[in-house]
Amino acid sequence: MFEKQSTAQAPARPAAVLQRRGVERVQAILNAAEELLGEQGYEAATLKAIGERAGIPTASVYHYFADRHQVDAKLLERHLSALDERVNAALDDPSLRTLRTLRDGVDAIIDPMLVYFRKHPSCTELWFAGRHEKLTELVHAFDYAKADQLWHLLIDRNLVVADTPRLVLQLAFEAGGQLFDVAFRNSPTGDDTVVDEARRLVTAYLKTYATPAP
Repeated sequence: MFEKQSTAQAPARPAAVLQRRGVERVQAILNAAEELLGEQGYEAATLKAIGERAGIPTASVYHYFADRHQVDAKLLERHLSALDERVNAALDDPSLRTLRTLRDGVDAIIDPMLVYFRKHPSCTELWFAGRHEKLTELVHAFDYAKADQLWHLLIDRNLVVADTPRLVLQLAFEAGGQLFDVAFRNSPTGDDTVVDEARRLVTAYLKTYATPAP
């Protein structure tokens, strides 16, 4: 009689294990991209260099990201999530409940952003200089969301007239963002003189919509 041949195969890896490994690899790729951007700048953070830093073959990097732009966008989304938490914490600070001036409101937005940019140079590498369309879209979406938040805050605190258009805050963010671009173009840590001018410019513009003094 013929002996039965074993047809048993090694058990397949559980889906949860494969999923966890995929998540870990994605995070390793993003961490490597962040390190390279911060240390060597945008041009150095190629997919090949990112894979080498992460200890992942380039071919495997392509399994998770179709191109460099997808890595950039995913990393910026991670930065935006962290930055959103910091700005929200600043706007929710109990001291702002007695917000007295428009400059206080402007500083509540600028201060946490400036601290974050200085701590995370990889974020400024992606945020400024219009690397590609997707990054620009993400930055604009963030700015519009924060502009809307500040618009509500200033009206609630009676610092601007109640019929102030949302567009005013959007334009204020646009102007401030352009000056931040100049600040980090002049210095990797952001030129303080330019940042102060951004504060003055945005505050002066918002004062044209200020609630008249009693």
